[in-house]
Amino acid sequence: MRFAVLVSGSGTNLQALLDAEGRGELAPARLVVVVSNRPDVRALDRARAAGKPAITVDHKAFAGREAFERALLAELAIHGVEAVVLAGFMRVLTATFIGAFPQRIVNTHPALLPAFPGTDAAGQALAHGVKLTGMSVHFVDAGVDTGPIIAQRAVRVLPGDDAAALQRRIQAEEHRVLPRVVQALAAGRITCEGRRVLIAPAGASLDDADELL
Repeated sequence: MRFAVLVSGSGTNLQALLDAEGRGELAPARLVVVVSNRPDVRALDRARAAGKPAITVDHKAFAGREAFERALLAELAIHGVEAVVLAGFMRVLTATFIGAFPQRIVNTHPALLPAFPGTDAAGQALAHGVKLTGMSVHFVDAGVDTGPIIAQRAVRVLPGDDAAALQRRIQAEEHRVLPRVVQALAAGRITCEGRRVLIAPAGASLDDADELL
């Protein structure tokens, strides 16, 4: 499975994928291109350091989302992309883009969805006084963090946490889980029936069989 990573910032989840690929842990997945909607972000430097094509498709250069996504899809087609990972990509994708990769676009979110969607999830968790938060990997649909959930991990909120400290611990779980999800997707072990995501063998759900990741 040839996949692209779409980024907008520092690219720590991208780095986790690059490191996992370097250790031989993503096969049969292969990261073939990294695309940013913003120039000069750290994620592009990470891609270049790993020998990956690092491309900017600046959304500000286009009149609207549709034109931007046409350019993005054209770039992905050049590289033969079969699946897409959003790693801190700060653009909402339209149904047209999503339809080009049905059940082949995944995103990470720093909360236990459906709790705390959108931005500043760690800050939202602290403001609500929850004892547990976490991270989710989910398929992307036309909503904001509303797609079927593939995998989740809980993270305890500690006394004295601020948003930055909590976010760092959440990211550590993202870095462990995302590469496993990408490998499982590439291997054909993940399927989606309605909103329920299943993992082979025997159709065990990821919630009940996370060890299969």
